[in-house]
Amino acid sequence: MLTTTQSQWLALLRAPHLGAVSINNLLSRFGAIAAIFSAPAAQLQSAGLKGATIDAIRHPDESQIAADSAWLEQPGHALLTRDAADYPALLAEIQDPPAALFLKGNAELLKLPQLAIVGSRNPTSGGMRNATEFAKHLAACGLGICSGMATGIDTASHLGALRAGGFTTAVVATGLDRVYPASNRELAHDIAMQGLLISEFPPGSPPKAMHFPRRNRIIAGLSVGVLVVEAALKSGSLITARLASEQGREVFAIPGSIHNALAKGCHG
Repeated sequence: MLTTTQSQWLALLRAPHLGAVSINNLLSRFGAIAAIFSAPAAQLQSAGLKGATIDAIRHPDESQIAADSAWLEQPGHALLTRDAADYPALLAEIQDPPAALFLKGNAELLKLPQLAIVGSRNPTSGGMRNATEFAKHLAACGLGICSGMATGIDTASHLGALRAGGFTTAVVATGLDRVYPASNRELAHDIAMQGLLISEFPPGSPPKAMHFPRRNRIIAGLSVGVLVVEAALKSGSLITARLASEQGREVFAIPGSIHNALAKGCHG
């Protein structure tokens, strides 16, 4: 039997067929996570849970929970759950806030205002310079720079903030024991030392296509606004911008040449 709130959270986050909305609904229905784990199978079934999910709650994989707990015991690692007093207020406002966030770095940075900077994975050299310089200036003014640690504009934005001596947060689409893309391994280390790495996904989670839109809603949700540096008309960056707009946040874009396909998203 799971005896700690943390272990119960880890079991719930590992249960199949449960996402942020489902977990938040369960918390609203049962009032506390301990009540979910003490509920009879019939009550869990009446809450809409499938058999595999109920089995994972009533008979959790304790070896997996032990492994996740060992990861959390490392310096700078933490699990921030939806019911915690220090859960980011802006993120809590979105339609489907993450049930929990895995953190690596300085969790206190979540209390400070952040601006998201996003853009193409294959930007022009001018786009890279713009992202770096805007991030440097804004970080020097006291804003945190939030991005997704992808290649291109994301990378330039994180580096600009670090070079200014400011702080940056990276929301990633894998478990925090992995770095994707692998080329950003050194950057991930620097962010963990001087900023904060964030993931909705438990350790060991690989990059999956479905993870990236979920990551993007967190980037938008954590930030007071989103700055799009370079983006095609159909791109993940514009998904982030749309989400930010739907969440009532400011959306900014850097214009470019009418002949540059990567400026079309910004102009749009």
